[in-house]
Amino acid sequence: MSTVPVDEVAIAQAKQLRDQFQRFLREYEFGMREVETKISILRDEFTHMHAYNPIEHVSSRLKSPDGIVEKVARKGIDPDFDVIRREITDIAGVRVTCSFVTDVYRLFELFTRQDDITVLMVKDYIAEPKPNGYRSLHAIVEVPVFLSTGAIPVPVEVQFRTIAMDFWASLEHKIHYKFDGRVPAHLVQSLTEAADAAGELDLRMERLHREALEINHRVIEA
Repeated sequence: MSTVPVDEVAIAQAKQLRDQFQRFLREYEFGMREVETKISILRDEFTHMHAYNPIEHVSSRLKSPDGIVEKVARKGIDPDFDVIRREITDIAGVRVTCSFVTDVYRLFELFTRQDDITVLMVKDYIAEPKPNGYRSLHAIVEVPVFLSTGAIPVPVEVQFRTIAMDFWASLEHKIHYKFDGRVPAHLVQSLTEAADAAGELDLRMERLHREALEINHRVIEA
């Protein structure tokens, strides 16, 4: 009676785990694409049926296998797919960049009130910014993905922010990456002040936009 060499068993197990991981990530990719489609439909509707489109830019990202493994280790959770699905909610992410703060809340409401969207968690860092000045509206939503085996709910993190918020967050991320998270205190203070300035810019630009609309409305009525 022949036996399968241990190394071949290990290879077969590794291949099975790799295939399971790929299927696991594919579900999140499909969920991310569902969210992107919903946002794209809203953007096209505003573009073709309304006089104003509040959506400036949409981007998405899927956390890499290495990123998931690193977060599993950091959070100290079991490397089990069910546990990962429950404990790590930002594997798939979509970011919606809007013109103004009012657009952020408007898009959030239009998106989350759709019948097949289940809101799991909301963190409003615009109303209550993080200590470093970070501002954005985060929502963890569950969207159904229809596979050949049936529908499965997939969590997706959706971030809504303004252009100014997005610019600040991008710069802050680059600085933290450059210093490997150990940013000098004076730069941290400068970043916080820049976040306040970005918030003030958002308010000023929204006032200008509202004033321009009022002037245009008066001209049309005259």
